[in-house]
Amino acid sequence: MYDLIIVGSGPAGLTAAIYATRAKLNFIIIEQNFMSGGQVVNTYEVDNYPAVPGISGMDLSMQMREHAEKLGAEFITAEVTALELKGDVKKVVTDDETYEAKTVILAMGANHRKLGVPGELELAGMGVSYCATCDGAFFRGREVAVVGGGDVAVEDAIFLARLCSKVYVVHRRDELRAAKVLQDRLLALPNVEMLWSRTLTSISGENGQVSSILTASTKGEGDREVAVSGVFMAVGIQPTNSLVEGQLALDRGGYIEAGEDGRTSEPGVFAAGDLRTKQLRQIITACADGANCVTSVQDYLIAH
Repeated sequence: MYDLIIVGSGPAGLTAAIYATRAKLNFIIIEQNFMSGGQVVNTYEVDNYPAVPGISGMDLSMQMREHAEKLGAEFITAEVTALELKGDVKKVVTDDETYEAKTVILAMGANHRKLGVPGELELAGMGVSYCATCDGAFFRGREVAVVGGGDVAVEDAIFLARLCSKVYVVHRRDELRAAKVLQDRLLALPNVEMLWSRTLTSISGENGQVSSILTASTKGEGDREVAVSGVFMAVGIQPTNSLVEGQLALDRGGYIEAGEDGRTSEPGVFAAGDLRTKQLRQIITACADGANCVTSVQDYLIAH
């Protein structure tokens, strides 16, 4: 019986492990992959994490992992197949063993929805990005494309227009779904060109970097190829929530309802990182969540 089980080893889970070791908790951290870090591992360069500008996502993840290991954190590599979160004893079921604990921190993260077009996966991190605020600065003075038509896509395009020489917005409809105030701001920008009623069909690259995109018309107007250095996908995020559906309260987007203290609708269960309801999903906010969750775990254990 552990005090705590941490599920997931992205920045939220790794920070929770660091704080849990310092709190002298009896815990384990379960990760699905042999490489810790979650989505961060696929980030070519991280430029917004304090004190280490320009570090690669893999190096940052390794440093976090080494920090946790140096303090004595125990890592278990296994696929979690089920979670039993009700009651005083929480169970984490993996493909070969079941672990029990008094508390659980869920840090499984979320995944950006993929379009599945040719070149998307091959050029991920090499011009294909899912986070404009994370990677936009690398494309300063260059031409880029944003794919999507909701609030996030429009906000990304507005943000990128401040940095880039030109921003193409690819949207499959002839009108945006974003809030009207955002639409007005976007359409007033002189360096933004709307590619209305078009879908992204492929991404091409040269020397391992994005060089152009190909779009198809939904109105039979023919294909159009546009030379760009970057493509920002803004077609939604899918939280990793399949194991908690029906057990925890989720918001309309499928994220676990939890505040900054990480407390969920089930006592003894806490959520950290991209999986929980929050305004900003970045490495630094995930780390903050991990720290806050361990504090909440300590409070829970003292009370119980």
